[in-house]
Formats: sequence, C-alpha cells, structure tokens
Amino acid sequence: MSIHPQIIEKEGKKEFVVLPYEEFLKIQEALNDFQDLQDLRAAKAEAEASPATPLHAIRDDLLSD
Repeated sequence: MSIHPQIIEKEGKKEFVVLPYEEFLKIQEALNDFQDLQDLRAAKAEAEASPATPLHAIRDDLLSD
C-alpha cells in the first residue's frame, strides 16, 4: 500500500498528518482486518485451552439412550 501523507507543522514540529480519503479508508480496513485476526487468534487459543468432547463420544452417547 502506498500512502501520500501531507505533514503539517506547528512551531517547527510535526503536528498533523493529512491523507487522501481513499488512503485513509484502506488503512482503516487494514486495521480492522488486523483486529479481526487478533480476535480470531485469541478465540482459537481460548478454545484450545478448553476441555472438549470428541464428536464420536457425543454420537455414541446419543445412540446409547
């Protein structure tokens, strides 16, 4: 992704960055995708730590009733 920022200085120090709107939207989408990835990884890690029952055991329990 290529961005074209415009830096605005205040009293000789960099203070603000202005981006074209389309570039802002692409950055926002990339950040949202990254957050989704972090959430997915956290959910997978949590699921791995949780006790689980194999599907065949559930099926056997249901069929034995």
